Amino acid sequence: MGNYASCTLSGPVSKSFIRATKVIFPSGEVRRMYHPTKAAELMLEVPGFFLSEAKCLRIGKRLAALAADEDLEIGGVYVFFPMKRLNSAVTAADMGALFMAANTAAKRVSRVLPESGGDVEVVGSGGKYAATGKLNLDEIEEFSTPEFKHRLSMCRSKKPLLETIVEEPVCLR
Repeated sequence: MGNYASCTLSGPVSKSFIRATKVIFPSGEVRRMYHPTKAAELMLEVPGFFLSEAKCLRIGKRLAALAADEDLEIGGVYVFFPMKRLNSAVTAADMGALFMAANTAAKRVSRVLPESGGDVEVVGSGGKYAATGKLNLDEIEEFSTPEFKHRLSMCRSKKPLLETIVEEPVCLR
């Protein structure tokens, strides 16, 4: 019948090419996991908190907890929230904390210090200087999708000003 050419690309398999599950802990730590993990394993590490999937977080919607026996999806992003927030609405502050965690993970890469004179000194985020820069969500693939960027732009939409309509009285002849 013919030769079949697969649409998938085969290439080297290493940790840089494998999609990892990312979990954002309450401390702001972003942990990557390359093996299948149950939600219960992570919840035992952080008692009093539950896991929620980041792609389900929408401002104004309720926080939904993952079941303890549920497997985390490879390539997914998950966030810990306190138990007292279970079934409460997602706020802009929650999303801000999520963005700050992503920003902190991006800052860990490296930074050039201005005090080094002519030499270039590279320090990670653990150095004594705090890096200041723009929010970078490239570290988490979930936030680089066009769908997420569209959702962000819709959150900041203008609210129309409602005014009463004044009509002229109709005169009968």
